[in-house]
Amino acid sequence: MGGTPFRESLGQTPGRQRTRRGQGQLEAQVLAALHHAPGPVTAAWVQDRLGDGLAYTTVMTILSRLHTKGAVTRERTGRAYVWTPAADEAGLAALRMRRVLDGEPDRDAVLTSFVSALSAHDEQLLRSLLDRVEDGEDGKDGENGRNTAPGPGTGPDHPADEARGG
Repeated sequence: MGGTPFRESLGQTPGRQRTRRGQGQLEAQVLAALHHAPGPVTAAWVQDRLGDGLAYTTVMTILSRLHTKGAVTRERTGRAYVWTPAADEAGLAALRMRRVLDGEPDRDAVLTSFVSALSAHDEQLLRSLLDRVEDGEDGKDGENGRNTAPGPGTGPDHPADEARGG
């Protein structure tokens, strides 16, 4: 990434009055910066890309929270950590969806509501993905190797579902 601060690509321009961002918005911006990074990067690199006077400790807090959520990985390099997104954007969206589902007491009702609101195209895509998993395929998209199978603990008879009350 060149000399253009990442904040400008997010629509933030220098001289514009700073507004307080919510935790979710900061997390999204940090993840976006990591996805645009040339490889594993330090918190200082992320801070520099986000700019806007964001404190280093704030960036570290957000990265630590993302690490706890499994959204980023870290590796010690000398006295610092370098950070990397744990998955591509689709994988992170799937992780968020699973977390929401795991937090609901009536999984059946949530999934029923979700599926009934799908477009015809999305419903067919979901059916196709479920058929592939049933047929014993590995869940990987042959063209780019992305994981398209449901994550662990998402099957109807998975032991983790019973422990979660699902």
